[in-house]
Amino acid sequence: MNEEKTIQPISGYGMLVLCLVIIAVAVACFATLHPIPGVILAPVFIFLIRGFVIINPNEAIVLVLFGTYKGSVKISGFHWVNPFCLRTPISLRARNLNGQSLKVNDKIGNPVEIAAVIVWQVQDTAKAAFEVDDYTKYVNIQSEAAVRHLAGICPYDNFEEENADITLRGGADKVTALLETELNERLAPAGIKVIEARISHLAYAQEIAGAMLRRQQATAVVAARRQIVEGAVGMVEMALAKLSEREIVHLDEERKAAMVSNLLVVLCGDKEVSPVVNTGTLHH
Repeated sequence: MNEEKTIQPISGYGMLVLCLVIIAVAVACFATLHPIPGVILAPVFIFLIRGFVIINPNEAIVLVLFGTYKGSVKISGFHWVNPFCLRTPISLRARNLNGQSLKVNDKIGNPVEIAAVIVWQVQDTAKAAFEVDDYTKYVNIQSEAAVRHLAGICPYDNFEEENADITLRGGADKVTALLETELNERLAPAGIKVIEARISHLAYAQEIAGAMLRRQQATAVVAARRQIVEGAVGMVEMALAKLSEREIVHLDEERKAAMVSNLLVVLCGDKEVSPVVNTGTLHH
């Protein structure tokens, strides 16, 4: 495996001055009818000017001399390198990968649609240049595989698996940490570092989306009803206790049962009730 070697290139400005001196001497030789030195210096000048290279900020070049990796230049500026070296430019800037929506099955087997946004950059230029054929395509394929694997080990929610520690819908931070860890492991052989990875799209697949929506609505209704009933029971207990404490009315067990029934109907009903005034006894 190739390990990155950062090298310090020769200043391009110093070599530029040398080239200007050589071409000036060559011209002078031809002008003074001494062509032999000029003939020798002209190819030297042409050879030297092929070594000039300009590196922009957050860019690097990988140098290969006759099939041997010689090092990487990451210092921006005007430089001179061995003209025989093959130079492969590599960008060190952070890049965004907006993954396409994938249709996969979650841990329980429900079909879901999921997509992720990944921010990555090249960290090791030697691995990016030599360990994979095309590091950009490598990032795309491995990112898709990581997102598919993540969806397969986590349920969409905890409706069917109540003991699930991490769900795709509810565990945003934990899901992000899992995705970043797996992506860094998958992309490390190519010298790629993942800066950030987040789920950008998450939904049930179209064929079950309607059924799942109805299930979520039913769950929400049941939870709301449970809370209403718990509150209503507390209010009934408080009402009976206050009536007994202040001795406003004495109720036997049958009357208490009737009052509890009426109060629960009023408090738990989802529609307005119409009161009925009984001017007789409880049974008339």
